[in-house]
Amino acid sequence: MKLGSTDIDQKLAEVTGWTTDDHKWIVRKYRFTAFMQAINFVNEVASIAEADNHHPMIAIDYKMVTLRLTSWHAGGLTDLDFETAAKFDQAFADITTGSGSLD
Repeated sequence: MKLGSTDIDQKLAEVTGWTTDDHKWIVRKYRFTAFMQAINFVNEVASIAEADNHHPMIAIDYKMVTLRLTSWHAGGLTDLDFETAAKFDQAFADITTGSGSLD
């Protein structure tokens, strides 16, 4: 079910570093210390996305990866977007183990 603006704002407070693009998308940029670290992260994101059948828009700019999520079938953001965002954040933490940074 598509979330309203109030619910989106509450859920954004639960996922650090994510912002909203007009309450239609959530977006986060991840910065890595090396290109291959960013690629390893993208591969993990792909595995999570396949398992959840929920796929983000992914942009790779050298050592910066930007992820954008929305639920097309609902016409906006849903709980699934925020649940998946938390999984991506955990993957970031697992891959960087303190050597990456957020932008």
